[in-house]
Amino acid sequence: MSATRPAADPVAFKDNARLVLADPVLRRGFRGAMDYLADKRAAQFPEQDAFERLRTLGEHLRKRALSRLPELLEQLESALQARGVQVHWAEDAADANRIFQEIAARHDATMMVKGKSMVSEEIELNHRMQEQGIACVETDMGEYILQLDGDRPSHIIMPAIHKTKEDVAKIFAEHIPGAGYTEDVDELIAIGRVALRDKFRQAKIGVSGVNFMVAETGSLVLVENEGNGRLSTTVPDVHIAITGIEKVIEKLEHVPPLFTLLTRSATGQAVTTYLNIISGPRREGEKDGPREVHLVLLDNGRSQAFAEERFRATLQCIRCGACMNHCPVYARIGGLSYGTTYPGPIGAIISPHLLGLESTRDLPTASSLCGACGDVCPVGIPIPELLMHLREAGRHHRPAMQQHKALKGQGAVRSIPEVLAWKAWRLLYSSPMRYRLFTWIASRLRGLTPARQGGWTRSRIPLTPAPRSLRERLRDARNTASHDTREE
Repeated sequence: MSATRPAADPVAFKDNARLVLADPVLRRGFRGAMDYLADKRAAQFPEQDAFERLRTLGEHLRKRALSRLPELLEQLESALQARGVQVHWAEDAADANRIFQEIAARHDATMMVKGKSMVSEEIELNHRMQEQGIACVETDMGEYILQLDGDRPSHIIMPAIHKTKEDVAKIFAEHIPGAGYTEDVDELIAIGRVALRDKFRQAKIGVSGVNFMVAETGSLVLVENEGNGRLSTTVPDVHIAITGIEKVIEKLEHVPPLFTLLTRSATGQAVTTYLNIISGPRREGEKDGPREVHLVLLDNGRSQAFAEERFRATLQCIRCGACMNHCPVYARIGGLSYGTTYPGPIGAIISPHLLGLESTRDLPTASSLCGACGDVCPVGIPIPELLMHLREAGRHHRPAMQQHKALKGQGAVRSIPEVLAWKAWRLLYSSPMRYRLFTWIASRLRGLTPARQGGWTRSRIPLTPAPRSLRERLRDARNTASHDTREE
C-alpha cells in the first residue's frame, strides 16, 4: 500500500501535490482511472451536437431553479411537510451536526448507517457523531474501505479510486474479523457485503445524501448503483437526508434530463442501477420504509455564492465529477492533494465559498485553464471563468452587495512585494524617459540578474534582460540600412 497520505488541509495543497507527484504508484493509478472514465463518458456522447442540446437543457433547468431558489425552497418545505417529512435548516456544519445529535438523542441511537453523501463529508458527520458516542458506519463500498483504513475520499463519485485491489485485500484482512486475504474482487465485495448486512438491521438511523429535490412534489431523488442507499433509507426506523440548498429543482419532469446527464457524465452509464424517489415516511398499511423522515438543508456558504451574480453558476453543479476526470492537474496529483471535501476543478470553485479564500488560496491557481472542465460540464458551468474571478478576489477585496456576506478571505493572496512590484511597473511604463533609462541599465547590468526568482524559477529558467533593448536594435538596424543606401 502506498505510504503517501496527504494532509486534510487545503493550506498544505502545494506540499500535498509534491508528495503525490513523488509517488509513481498513485500517479499511474490516477492517470489510468481518469483515462478509463473519460473514455466511458465519450462513448455515451458520440455526437457532440446531441450532447450540446442536452447540456443546454440541463443548464437551463439548473439556472431556472437557481433564479427562483428562495421561492422553490419554501415550496419544497411546504410540500415535504405535507407528506410528513420534517425539514431542518442548517446555517453551517456545526448547526447540521447539532440537528443530527438531537435526533439521535431522541431515539437513543448509538449507531447510524450512511449511504454515500459528500455533504456529510463536508460537515465531518462521522467524526462529530463519534465524539458523541454514536457510530456512523459507511455503507458505500468505497467509503467503507476508506473508513476502515482511516483515509479520505479522493473523488466525489468513486471515493476509493486511489486504492488498488491489493490495498483493499490488506485492509479487509486487517479490520474485518474472519476475513482472509484475497485479491479476488468478487470475493472482496462479498466480504464487505456480509460485514455490512447486519449493520442495516441494527441501526436505528439511516443517513443519505440527495441528488435532486423536487419542489413541485416534495420528492427526494437519490441515484446509486449498489443498493446501500435504498437499504439505508428504508430499513432503519429513522431516515435523515442531508444536502445543500442548491439541489432543489422545480418540477418532477426536470429529473429525467438531469438524471441522463448525471449518469452518463459520471460513470459512463446510460442509467444507474437504482433511482430512488423518496416521498415521505411509512404510511398506514405499508409494510416497510422508515417511520420518520428528516431533511437537513445546509447552507454553509452557498447563499454567499448565490448572492454574487459572478459566482452563482457554481451552484449549478450536479456532482458528476466529469471535470475531475478530464482535468490534467487532477489526473496528476489526485483528489487527496486538495485537502478539501470537493477536489478538482469543481472543488477549486466551491471550496472558497465553504472555507474562505484564505485557506483555499492556492486552489483557484491549480489549473492550466485549458478549458477541458468547462467543455465536459453537463450543465454548462463556466469553470475557467469562475477560477479567474476567484483569482481576482484573492487579490482584491470587494464589499458585500445587498446586505449579503462577502466572500470570506478576499484579498488573502495580496502581498506587499507584489503590490510594490506592480507600482514600480506602473511608474516605469507610464513615462517613456523612465522606461528607456530602466531598459538601458537592465541590459548593461544583466550579469547581476539573480538565479532564483521566486516561483518562476521552480520550473523555468531565470528571466534575464537581453544585451540590447528592442528599441536599440531597431535603431541600429535603421542606421545600418541608411548607411548602406548612401553607399549605393
